[in-house]
Amino acid sequence: MFDLKIGVQLSSLRLPFQKSLRAASEMGAGAVEIDGRYGLKPAEMSRTGIRHLKKILDTSNLRVCAIGFRTRRGYNVLEDLDARVEATKQAMSLGYQLGALVVVNQIGHVAADKDDQSRQLLIEVLTELGKHGQKTGTFLAAETGNESGAELADLVTDLPEGSLAVALNPGNLVIHGFSASEAARDLGNHIQYVRAKDGMRDLAQGRGLEVALGRGTVDWPEIMGLLEDHNYRGYFTLEREQSNDPLGEISAGVKYLRNL
Repeated sequence: MFDLKIGVQLSSLRLPFQKSLRAASEMGAGAVEIDGRYGLKPAEMSRTGIRHLKKILDTSNLRVCAIGFRTRRGYNVLEDLDARVEATKQAMSLGYQLGALVVVNQIGHVAADKDDQSRQLLIEVLTELGKHGQKTGTFLAAETGNESGAELADLVTDLPEGSLAVALNPGNLVIHGFSASEAARDLGNHIQYVRAKDGMRDLAQGRGLEVALGRGTVDWPEIMGLLEDHNYRGYFTLEREQSNDPLGEISAGVKYLRNL
């Protein structure tokens, strides 16, 4: 079994920044995912501020595993696209300065028709962001959930090699009616990051639900085995969006992962 690296998404803890760092450290996490939209804003971070943040992280024995940067629209939408691309580039540059390998976002709707204009626009923008990633050393990672793993893998292969990473979110996939295990198999070596989130389908209501890690239908041992087959060495970062006890559930999630 590979060396398990566990992170915590700070925004899931719902605490002030420094308290959330302390909580993540006390849970036994080795890294944190920082929100680059509503937590630390890349455009407002000075060199002095970055040095200060690194010092705080060192004190807590933590590193930054990723920058979360969820934009209101995808990269397939023309409205405000230039500003969205520039903001993403700033987040990637901040990620590099903090030692994070990926910036995670939902990239937008992936049209199945390869001649669709929105798909062509998406490919154009992701190619540009990929070139920026090669310059900075921190890459954009497309979060799974809005399409099947096979559909996302098809898009990745249409891009220049190394342009786009994938952030596997098994819970999101289950919630939207896709197979997390099939996605892990289809996306394989493209996966550079994992958001450890669980989910299940509510058949009575016909919708998906987020649940605590280990309580849903994601087959985590199988997911880990599939990732190990592809020599995955990245983080498993706890995410919990809807919970009355985020601290307790995320702490339990860390223990759950360690016990697998």
